[in-house]
Amino acid sequence: MNIQSAINQGAQILKNKFFLNPYLDSEILMSKVIKKDKKYLLLNAQNKIEDKNLNLFKKLIDERSKGKPISYLTNKKLFWNSEFIITEDTLIPRPDTELIVESILNLTKNKSKLSILDIGIGSGCILLSILSERKDFYGIGIDISKNCLKIANMNAINLKVHNRLKLYKSNVDKFTLGKYDLIVSNPPYIKKHILKYLDKGVAKFEPKIALNGGLDGLSEIRKVIKKSSELIKKNGKFILEIGFDQKNKVIKLLKKEGFYINSALKDLAYNDRCIICTKV
Repeated sequence: MNIQSAINQGAQILKNKFFLNPYLDSEILMSKVIKKDKKYLLLNAQNKIEDKNLNLFKKLIDERSKGKPISYLTNKKLFWNSEFIITEDTLIPRPDTELIVESILNLTKNKSKLSILDIGIGSGCILLSILSERKDFYGIGIDISKNCLKIANMNAINLKVHNRLKLYKSNVDKFTLGKYDLIVSNPPYIKKHILKYLDKGVAKFEPKIALNGGLDGLSEIRKVIKKSSELIKKNGKFILEIGFDQKNKVIKLLKKEGFYINSALKDLAYNDRCIICTKV
């Protein structure tokens, strides 16, 4: 079988399962299998595909047809200006989270040598994107997942920012190291009972520990706010990603811990997604 026929077959299987972009998904998986880019696929569409590669391709199409996200099948995801390594231990970076990176870069235009703490660093997409744009900033990332920290470290090496980054395996409650100019966090904020109703690719495959915000969706947010109020310098900035319906409750929690609310930003779907505040 040639490359084009295999891609067409894969796309048809995904189309029958009502995937939004069956042909694109099939192309991406073929690129992974034969380790070539899209241009190569176009120019060599009639080339025969080796049996072992065809079998691997069929396996990936089967996994995709069961809802497994493309990022977990290819182990990569584009975010901001870089490609990040992704595994099933890490949350898949969302375009909405780029809002946080953009906000921080705007806030720090004329700043130098800032120290940043990322609570729940995951793949590292937020903090590493900032460090790659701000060459004299330093970062600390904490996470309770050892595997996440391994992935974040690999991404830091790939982005050449590892010499300005330190990673610690720690629960937010127990972390006491340092004082920071800026703290950022994208904590779990989905209500526990809603998890099973999420999109299948999220509910079935993404790490629950990175999604589950407890009964009211705020259990981890409370911890992050409390700890940030202790670890942040006076007049330091705190940027927090939140659920679309949590703004008012989170603002109350922030004010209680001595934060002044600068702004609440909306995401691509015009939902409240991020709060920027200052420690007073």
